[in-house]
Amino acid sequence: MLEVQHEPTSMREVLGELDELASTHDEVCVADVLDDFGERSFGPFIMLPALLEITPIGGIPGLPTALALFIALIAIQLLVGRDHVWMPRFVQQRSVGSKKLHKSVRKLRGLANFLDHHSEGRLEGLTQGAAIRLVAAAVILLCCTVPPLEFLPFASSVPMLAIAVLGLALTVRDGALVLGALLFTALATALGLAMYFNSSGDGAGLPFL
Repeated sequence: MLEVQHEPTSMREVLGELDELASTHDEVCVADVLDDFGERSFGPFIMLPALLEITPIGGIPGLPTALALFIALIAIQLLVGRDHVWMPRFVQQRSVGSKKLHKSVRKLRGLANFLDHHSEGRLEGLTQGAAIRLVAAAVILLCCTVPPLEFLPFASSVPMLAIAVLGLALTVRDGALVLGALLFTALATALGLAMYFNSSGDGAGLPFL
């Protein structure tokens, strides 16, 4: 088991840690982030892949689905009550170039400042116990919508933004943000389905229809 090093408590802090890792590595792998943030950092590990999908990195074909699978793996662990993050070795070895990571961090600074400004650690009871399992279930639901939406330009960014907000709510332990994020989850899911049905006419491409 990796030693817990640091557990960020804001989106700006998460981005700052990533920027520092990119400054000291030619490539940053998942194991580096896990070691730096600590194994109990479920929030950042749900939030970060979703944020990366919103940046230009998310334009790589197949990457949104891969990121959704990664997030779902973390959310399932949260749902079943694990007390620390576990990842297969091959996932820990996945990496991104430092230049691409720097660029993505820069593009997310404005969003980080806005979200941190509107999260204040309210209603902390909604970020623990049964409420966490509800958040985990919402994240898994959103991840299921990403693969079909990837075929539509920028459509997968809608559920990913909702996932990012849920991850932030867990990171800063803001129950009010959890409530807002769950509402946004419902809206994002409805919007994503509407975008898909409007594009195909009958939704026949959805894997569950």
